[in-house]
Amino acid sequence: MDLEDFLSGLSGGGLTLLLLAALIIVSILMAVRIVPQSEKYVVERFGKLRSVLGPGINIIVPFFDRVAHKISILERQLPTNSQDAITSDNVLVQVETSVFYRIIEPEKTVYRIRDIDAAIATTVAGIVRSEIGTLELDEVQSNRAQLIIRIQQSLEKVVDDWGIEVTRAEILDVNLDEATRAAMLQQLNAERARRAAVTEAEGQKRSVELNADAELYAAEQTAKARRVQADAEAYATSVVAQAIAENGLEAAQYQVALKQVEALTAVGAGDGKQTILLPANALDAFADAFGLLKGRSS
Repeated sequence: MDLEDFLSGLSGGGLTLLLLAALIIVSILMAVRIVPQSEKYVVERFGKLRSVLGPGINIIVPFFDRVAHKISILERQLPTNSQDAITSDNVLVQVETSVFYRIIEPEKTVYRIRDIDAAIATTVAGIVRSEIGTLELDEVQSNRAQLIIRIQQSLEKVVDDWGIEVTRAEILDVNLDEATRAAMLQQLNAERARRAAVTEAEGQKRSVELNADAELYAAEQTAKARRVQADAEAYATSVVAQAIAENGLEAAQYQVALKQVEALTAVGAGDGKQTILLPANALDAFADAFGLLKGRSS
């Protein structure tokens, strides 16, 4: 039995039920919307925003509501953009930037801006030129992290009405023209030569200071040695003076005689080959010394 025979065999009520069942099935299929985790659906009713469907199973009114936009909420990266900027010290630089963002409010993105990527790129170019115009070239090179933070903060204020979130902004490179590069290289070489000269001068200065310190230390030590020697001689003199004061002149003569005997004994301790010249009063000195020694021993 073909389709025509089947339809002709149906009564008017059976055909109505069949169409009603088909309508119900189609309505269910149109009403149920399964949204992936990485997307959001913007639903319109008669051309007007009705709702935003999140991930999972969602129900809409069939024939009245329709999914007008399917928006990915994954993080996006804009193509690397290059723009010229002039620093506060009038140096032309070419800055390469890249921006990462994601859509968090699709209803704002689809109804307030037509080309979101182009809009963000244009905004970034203007912010970069404005921020770099407040800095000198050295500050742009050395404070790149702070510059990136300032660019991202300024960008977040601008794109808030577009329903997006700027997750990261990067300055990939800061390029200079050949003339500026040559001037900077010359300046760098001059700075290196200056630092080398300063280092050498400081080394010579330090060497002179160390030599002066060494000489001062040696002089201080010599002075201390002389002071100790003078103290020892003064002490010896005071001892002799005290002995003379206590024992009279005889004690001094005794010490002199004892030294004479010790000296003559040392001279006579040779191997017998030396010639000894004695003064005429040497024997008198021996006599006096032995006399004193005898007197002291008694």
